[in-house]
Amino acid sequence: MQALKKQLKHNLAWLLFGCLYSVQPAMAESDQQMFLKAREMQQKDEHSAHAKHIDKSKDFHGVFYGYVPCNDCAGIKTTLSLKQNNNYLLVTQPARDSSREYYEKGKYKWDELNKVLVLTPKKGGEVPHHYQIENDETLIQLNEDGSKKQGDLAEKYALRRSDSVKTRQVHIH
Repeated sequence: MQALKKQLKHNLAWLLFGCLYSVQPAMAESDQQMFLKAREMQQKDEHSAHAKHIDKSKDFHGVFYGYVPCNDCAGIKTTLSLKQNNNYLLVTQPARDSSREYYEKGKYKWDELNKVLVLTPKKGGEVPHHYQIENDETLIQLNEDGSKKQGDLAEKYALRRSDSVKTRQVHIH
């Protein structure tokens, strides 16, 4: 009886193995058909419907700095660091007897249509900053309402990307 059970188990194992082995080519054929269909769709460019939108603001990061005019001082040394994940750090230092630096952190948004960068401070109540994107290397500071500055000093409100200007006048952190 034991020998019969052992033989039956052995035969059953071979039968199960044979069934699984015979199904494998059918699965491989369906996989191959799916692959060919996917390749055909790619060649027809039908995959564009599910393509992801590319957020260019993630590419627009770096350190920008400049020396902008000030009403009650000789100028304001400004460093703007645009980081990954749309975070920024703005460091300002008025040219006065005190050399205190002011730090502001927050998030920035990129308005590609109007070529404007909007900095929203993390602390509530502070006014957002607006910068016109002149090119990949220059940001022009705008008024609080987002309009361009007027007057003789208007062009002096520029921040330049640190790797485009060959000077060492930057904030050290």
